[in-house]
Amino acid sequence: MLDLLQSFLLIEFNWSILETVAVIFSLLYVFLAAQQNNLCWPAALISVSIYIYICFDAKLYAETALQIFYFIMAIYGFYSWRKNNSELQISTWSIGKHLYIILLGTILTFFLGFLFTNFTDAEMPLIDSFTTVFSVFATYMVVKKILSNWLYFIVIDIISIYMYFSRDLHLTSLLFLLYTFIALAGFIKWNRLSIKLND
Repeated sequence: MLDLLQSFLLIEFNWSILETVAVIFSLLYVFLAAQQNNLCWPAALISVSIYIYICFDAKLYAETALQIFYFIMAIYGFYSWRKNNSELQISTWSIGKHLYIILLGTILTFFLGFLFTNFTDAEMPLIDSFTTVFSVFATYMVVKKILSNWLYFIVIDIISIYMYFSRDLHLTSLLFLLYTFIALAGFIKWNRLSIKLND
């Protein structure tokens, strides 16, 4: 464990102003989303706009497509939360629905991974596909205020730490480490709010 920590401390981190701005707005998005604050969506628009470029430059093509999807969902989320703020409450999905999502997501992950492996110069195509596919489902769940979105994001964030670190996007890998803790806090907060609403 000590050797691992020493190795981590010896790594030269790649810092860039562009990535720093993207990270700041990404953190702001997740923090505001956990508070159910509609301003999370404009913060998301700024961060994903930058990450479209960053991911494409890193040859993470599935992630690039995901950032474009995030851009569209940020616009949809903003209007959905603003329009339905009084009606849209935190809710849950059945185990059956989650099993369906996991099965469909796994099939799509392997399909995209196969395409990126055989037809592009993508780096880490299977991992990239996994985080992309399940992030699409989880983001839709955020827009609809489904409680378990946070659990999906915890798994996605942990895998993303490795993926971004491997592509020398060290600041972004730290972002996903923070995301993991924020997602855990978001789940706890939304769960408490959900219990209060159902009492």
